[in-house]
Amino acid sequence: MSLRARIYSLKGLLFGLHESAVDPNPLAQFKSWYAHARRTGAPLPDSFTLATVTPDGRPDARMLLLKGVDERGFVFYTNYDSRKGGEIAKNPAAAMVFHWNQLFRQVRIEGRLEKVTTQESEAYFHSRLRGSQVGAWASLQSSTIQNREELEQKVADYEAKFKGQAVPLPPFWGGFRLIPDRIEFWQGRPSRLHDRLCFIREAGGWKMSRLSP
Repeated sequence: MSLRARIYSLKGLLFGLHESAVDPNPLAQFKSWYAHARRTGAPLPDSFTLATVTPDGRPDARMLLLKGVDERGFVFYTNYDSRKGGEIAKNPAAAMVFHWNQLFRQVRIEGRLEKVTTQESEAYFHSRLRGSQVGAWASLQSSTIQNREELEQKVADYEAKFKGQAVPLPPFWGGFRLIPDRIEFWQGRPSRLHDRLCFIREAGGWKMSRLSP
């Protein structure tokens, strides 16, 4: 942990998270914490757990990377035909968890997922390295393959197919945006007397409350 991160971690533990110190807009508050995590060198600040629901009601979770956040919500990209994509198509309810361990901070987000526009997916897809673009075509995410060689052969086939041209956006690949209706900020404190401030979206805006640790 860097010296700066250590100092900010100790400040969080000592002074905690007070209602007067948070932005009344939880998305603005998230962006502040997220920028802080990146600035202080927290490892993998973009990583989060995404939890979805299987058709038979079982929870399903995996780690992903945040690719954008604004007033509309939180964006990530994936294969729409993957396991998670199939679950989202049947039930768009989902939850995200960001955990910045070195800063003793966690953010829990609940809401519904919807696809981003094709234009947004195009823009992000073409910002990726060419190898990742080809890989998106070659990997039918979550499907069963016989061995590693099969995957590598598919990569070679698509590299040959798109040689000398731009790799197009696959029709089965793109982004999702989680539109939040509940956001909880957790700040670690001594003796497990942590601070938890929860925002619930209501008709007139966001309502904040404090939760017992």
